[in-house]
Amino acid sequence: MAPSRTDFPPIRACLFDMDGLLIDSEDKYTLCTNAILARYNRPPLPWSIKAQMQGRPGSSAGAIFHQWAQLPISREQYLVEQAEIQRELFPSTKPLPGVEKLLADLQAARTPAGAKVHVALATSSHEANFKLKTTHLESLFAVFEPHRRVLGDDARIAHGRGKPAPDIYLLALQTINASLAEGEKEITPEECLVFEDSVPGVEAGRRAGMRVIWVPHPELLVEYTGREKEVLAGRTGEGGQVDLHQLGEIDDGWAERLPTLERFPYEKYGMVV
Repeated sequence: MAPSRTDFPPIRACLFDMDGLLIDSEDKYTLCTNAILARYNRPPLPWSIKAQMQGRPGSSAGAIFHQWAQLPISREQYLVEQAEIQRELFPSTKPLPGVEKLLADLQAARTPAGAKVHVALATSSHEANFKLKTTHLESLFAVFEPHRRVLGDDARIAHGRGKPAPDIYLLALQTINASLAEGEKEITPEECLVFEDSVPGVEAGRRAGMRVIWVPHPELLVEYTGREKEVLAGRTGEGGQVDLHQLGEIDDGWAERLPTLERFPYEKYGMVV
């Protein structure tokens, strides 16, 4: 067990996942999946499987799902049926509790020295699905400038390097640093705060050398009861035996779990609103 660090610099960048963190799309994914499972007389998707799929790129999540589901249709046919239901459900996504206030507050947030706090989006959602889920929430997502949105099909992320690999969060930071105002000092990973709901996403943030806020779905938390500290350290083994030196330690102070994004403790992270 590592001693808990307390001498962190103020947060200068907040990097956000999207599905299940900013909007209720994770629940809609479950509805889509269960509708198809019922169509073929298969049981509903259990959280033990969904927990493994969450946060991952579509191809990785799909492999986990199909190995469990054993559907009598091809993956291609499944995707066709899934897309049909998603087109119905995704345009009705809603912000989760606390999201609207948090994003609004961050627009005015500063460090104690007066430096601006920047935001970026880092989601495994591909562009077409991103548009389905967010077009009706344009004012909410306007806080993420287009050049600071990193999506799952971004060509700059190498194949196989989606979450829990750190690449998407490192790229999100890169988009911020590439567009800082003249005279602004480059932001380092430890000055970044990653917001995640998924276990692979938490690990991605930790592997990127960033601090992390974990806001899990209540059902996901049930699946990880007793292992919460492992999740916060990024040590659940989601990313395999790669780059282990970048992982955190139990109780090292780099990550914490919150029940929702309501009443966010800005002062704790060196932000003044």
